[in-house]
Amino acid sequence: MPFDVVIVGAGPAGLAAAIRLKQLAAENNAEIEVCVIEKGSEVGAHILSGAVVDPRALDELIPDWREQGCPMADTPVTENHHWVLSKTSKFAIPHITTPGFMHNKGTYTGSLGNMCRWLAEKAEELEVQIFPGFAAAEILYNEDGSIKGVATGDMGVGKDGEHKADYTPGLELHARYTFFAEGARGHLTKILKRQFDLEANCEPQTYGIGLKELWDIDPKKHVPGRVIHTQGWPLDDAWGGGFLYHQANGQVALGFVVALSYQNPHLSPFHEFQRWKLHPEIRAILEGGKRVSYGARAINEGGWQSVPKLAFPGGALIGCSAGFVNVPRIKGSHTAMKSGMLAAESAFRAIQADRSSDELVDYQENLNNSWIAEELKLVKNVEPCVDKFGGTMGTVLGGIDMWMRNLGIGLPFTMKHDPDYKHMGRADLYKPIDYPKPDGVITFDRLSSVFLSNTNHEEDQPVHLKLKDESLPVTYNLPLYDEPAQRYCPAGVYEIVGEEEGNPRFQINAQNCVHCKTCDIKEMSQNINWVVPEGGGGPNYPNM
Repeated sequence: MPFDVVIVGAGPAGLAAAIRLKQLAAENNAEIEVCVIEKGSEVGAHILSGAVVDPRALDELIPDWREQGCPMADTPVTENHHWVLSKTSKFAIPHITTPGFMHNKGTYTGSLGNMCRWLAEKAEELEVQIFPGFAAAEILYNEDGSIKGVATGDMGVGKDGEHKADYTPGLELHARYTFFAEGARGHLTKILKRQFDLEANCEPQTYGIGLKELWDIDPKKHVPGRVIHTQGWPLDDAWGGGFLYHQANGQVALGFVVALSYQNPHLSPFHEFQRWKLHPEIRAILEGGKRVSYGARAINEGGWQSVPKLAFPGGALIGCSAGFVNVPRIKGSHTAMKSGMLAAESAFRAIQADRSSDELVDYQENLNNSWIAEELKLVKNVEPCVDKFGGTMGTVLGGIDMWMRNLGIGLPFTMKHDPDYKHMGRADLYKPIDYPKPDGVITFDRLSSVFLSNTNHEEDQPVHLKLKDESLPVTYNLPLYDEPAQRYCPAGVYEIVGEEEGNPRFQINAQNCVHCKTCDIKEMSQNINWVVPEGGGGPNYPNM
């Protein structure tokens, strides 16, 4: 199937790129064929974010989005709070200590998944072809090595690799230019980074794992537009924090982020999240309410210094495939959308000039001169400071650097990163963590949580979590690290079974996978390779 532009991923970046391409075609009385493929069962099914959205890119893309019924317009942010937690109390950081861009003025809170569904409607009105339920499984190349497009995965293949009765071969989607908008730690993006050496002149990308729940709470406690962020307890030797956003329809979105640079192999991000909910200030909001949804997703945290080269022959990285998250602001959808718009403008100019499969050099140049770069450079040392010096001292030092850069006199250096998987310590050097048992009211176990994510995979298909060395989890990870995959996975995918009988075995429950990519990032030997399962598999988030 030939197109002018194929976009892999129907998130904010991919949809913004598709809409911008069609807008430019209409403005110039031109024809352009645009296709978006999405591995989720529908647009928004795999979208998970807090989310507090800065509307800057949306204002540029669709200026009257508020009047056109975008669901994000329902709840403007009215209050902004930042708490430092101890085990039983909180300290509220005064606004005056943070730069103005940290205050959430003019932002909105709501479901990013529902916003993407609305953007998809706008794209389809412009005759963008959107194919949900199709996972891009393979990169296609021209004879000169440039990107030719992608192929979707075969459907109806059994665990044994044999074709089942419902076998359907994948489709080849050819394009002049292919945009990769897979989100954080994209399967094909990993291949592209290696093949085109896209990270040769940047720091390694680093990540956090974000876990989220939606709750219906007591209407008397609900304050639409109230935004709360926390840091401190319960984490001590790791960095992260919580969020709680009062959104529409009497709901709060709450969650917890743990930087994947943590060292203690006994730490479980899921259980830290459950423990955080027991803090008196958080519990008081949730009591009398009901949990209605759960999910998890990796988040780019490397900042500006970890953004790779963006363009290569025939293709480009956009959105979180490249990593444009402003970590201190906990926002990335606006920068993701803007990157997609800039790539669209570059590709449109190339197509109008009858070019094809070359490198979109002006995309890289225009992004480097855009407000994306301006915004991310202001905060580029904040996350590395916290990672290096800890929550308290790192916040102070990062805040000083952020203030200085905001005043135009930033510190004369850019801090560096190590990959997250290099930070794990040996199990015997750390005390196991005694997590409280779930009470089924405020705190829950992983399997009941995965149930709420509506995760589903065809069980008779090849396992999409590939081990380079199948013996490594038991022979190396278990004795040295107590196999932390049992704990860092937020969905209970990995287990050590048979240990009590003296015959330990590493078990992969692939059907539980919520596509967060934590295992692909954190495994100490990079032994786990996450690849796409059959299209349509994974979580089905209704309004995350």
